[in-house]
Amino acid sequence: MSAFSPGLVTVFGGSGFVGTQTVRALAKAGWRVRVAVRNPNLAPELRPLGDVGQIQLTRCDVTSKADVAAALRGADAAVNLVGVLHEAGKRSFQTLHVDAAVNIAEAARDLGVGRLVQISAIGADANGAADYARTKGQAEAAVRAVRPDAVIIRPSIVFGAGDGFLNRFASMATMAPALPLIGGGETKFQPVYVGDVAEAIARAVTRADAAGRTFELGGPEVWSFKSILQYILRETGRDRLLAPLPFFAAKILGGFMQMTRFVGMAPPLTRDQVVMLETDNIVAPGAEGLAELGIEPTGLEAIAPSYLWRYRKGGQFAEGPAATELAAA
Repeated sequence: MSAFSPGLVTVFGGSGFVGTQTVRALAKAGWRVRVAVRNPNLAPELRPLGDVGQIQLTRCDVTSKADVAAALRGADAAVNLVGVLHEAGKRSFQTLHVDAAVNIAEAARDLGVGRLVQISAIGADANGAADYARTKGQAEAAVRAVRPDAVIIRPSIVFGAGDGFLNRFASMATMAPALPLIGGGETKFQPVYVGDVAEAIARAVTRADAAGRTFELGGPEVWSFKSILQYILRETGRDRLLAPLPFFAAKILGGFMQMTRFVGMAPPLTRDQVVMLETDNIVAPGAEGLAELGIEPTGLEAIAPSYLWRYRKGGQFAEGPAATELAAA
């Protein structure tokens, strides 16, 4: 298997949940990592993820072609992790998913950057009903039009200590008497561990034979939305009602939450997120994935207890579900 010799890689959006782990994986693989972020002063925790001097931060507004070109100058590879789950002001799906991706792809082409990896999502569809999925699909098409050899990475929902999915509902369960079972909880997911996603990105950057390929990343098990909520409640020791919420009602609720959210805070639910829940989020039959990159997927139950304990009554000193079940036997 041929591979690129590690040189300099620019990572856009490297200060986020997946980005931080990606920077770590790239540094471990021997790359010098230039992390392009809006405000470098707010991301000092990235530098210790590699050896002294291996990771540098640079200011970059991905809507500025000049900033993007400056961040890519001298780079051998680039990773685009820029994305948002909901829109806020100028941070629209069109601007950050599509326009930014085009800026990065065109600059990578013009500057002769050898490898471009575009992070998308399972369900990305240029004709999709959800704005998020549609702009992710449009970004894929736009990038491939500029760089046919770009590597596309599509993860399912990503879990790990800083995730916005398990943590969101676990936190909700500490306060709310019930959790919303949107659409009856039948939507299927294939949760993938953030460490596996980061390693997949690092290998997509390094492996020459990854050029032009699309990889869909999912974990070893398929979960329904209902089964994930039940697992969270079991792991956190919370007894909460799972209240069925039809899609039409959830869309109304999501639209209201998005309009009335506090400034600077992410809405707990948006209408667009409900639309996405109408479609399963699992690896397509026959799609290339973690196996083709030589990665054994990590299961949800192997990792989630290491951070969901924070939501138990008593925190780290509370008994886990196994001990509780043993005592009741």
